[in-house]
Amino acid sequence: MATLFCSPAFAAPSDAIPDLSAGGAAWRNTHNDFVLPKTGAGPVTWDPVHPYFGNGDGPTPTARVADLSNPILMPWVKEALQKFNADALAGKPQFTPVARCWPNGVPGTILLRLNPMFIVQTAKEVLFLYQSDHQVRHIYMNGPHSKNVTPSWYGESVGHYEGDTLVVDTVGITTKAAVDYYLTPHTDKLHVVERYRLVDDGRTLEVTFTVDDPGAFTMPWSASQRYQKLAETPMEEVVCAEGEAFAPIQDPQQALFPIPSAAAPEF
Repeated sequence: MATLFCSPAFAAPSDAIPDLSAGGAAWRNTHNDFVLPKTGAGPVTWDPVHPYFGNGDGPTPTARVADLSNPILMPWVKEALQKFNADALAGKPQFTPVARCWPNGVPGTILLRLNPMFIVQTAKEVLFLYQSDHQVRHIYMNGPHSKNVTPSWYGESVGHYEGDTLVVDTVGITTKAAVDYYLTPHTDKLHVVERYRLVDDGRTLEVTFTVDDPGAFTMPWSASQRYQKLAETPMEEVVCAEGEAFAPIQDPQQALFPIPSAAAPEF
């Protein structure tokens, strides 16, 4: 599959368009939380009294406890986060939806860290291919949004280039998907605009994004993420549900995030 990504047919169509596919290289993000903006409103992050440490961060891993003082939170969103915080502080296991094989949604997909992302560019469409469960996000180029968008995990994304930057505008994201790993909820009014560009001589893919949801947040907020280039990294087969079958996460949150399954064949 890696040779497919390197094919000239999938390269950027001209020198004016950035080659985000990087010749078939993989991209892996470098932070387990959104990176805060230098100025202005930012995303939910950890409570300063209860700092978060993930696997591989050095100190003993801790549960995520959201900072409820963030001014972006509407009362009902803060109330929802209070419940998750109470569970975390009570010592209940805190597994993210993606750990239970659920799609991460937008902008939550930017947080996928362990498994890399591949990018395919064509004139009509850009594909983000996630090694995690081989999920695919479609970005349709140079066109408007549909008049009526049916909610879905990744919503409807339309894109265009502005110089060296891919701009992605997404609406129609299902409310089943949380905004982040603190499980911050949103409404069907969620609107996300992402801007992807290469920096550090092409060794880093940077994405900055703005989130607007007048039903959940008191104001628009922004954040960013950076991906490191992993040269000569083929896409491996990662099937989440099969992995769970061999090493299931047995905890009370199985009721909250059960492994997705179909009651009947879908083909």
